[in-house]
Amino acid sequence: MKYFYVYILQSEMDSNFYTGYTNNLEKRLLEHKNGKVNSTKNRRPFKLVYWEGCLNQQDATEREKYLKTAWGKRYIKNRIKRYLTG
Repeated sequence: MKYFYVYILQSEMDSNFYTGYTNNLEKRLLEHKNGKVNSTKNRRPFKLVYWEGCLNQQDATEREKYLKTAWGKRYIKNRIKRYLTG
């Protein structure tokens, strides 16, 4: 069975977040780290601050879209509050 992952990275350069999804989290994180993702290559380095797994691609893409909304961003900031405040 193939799993899909929604993940959130935080730029160590500007502290902003990047949300994405993939079916191979380790490979995708290496692509971000090595500057192979156009939308993040100028904001490196990144830290993985959140991820969740989905059983199919449609659920992962819908979750990614939600997490990019204002409500989704609030959810994530509340979910990782302890991490953000130290």
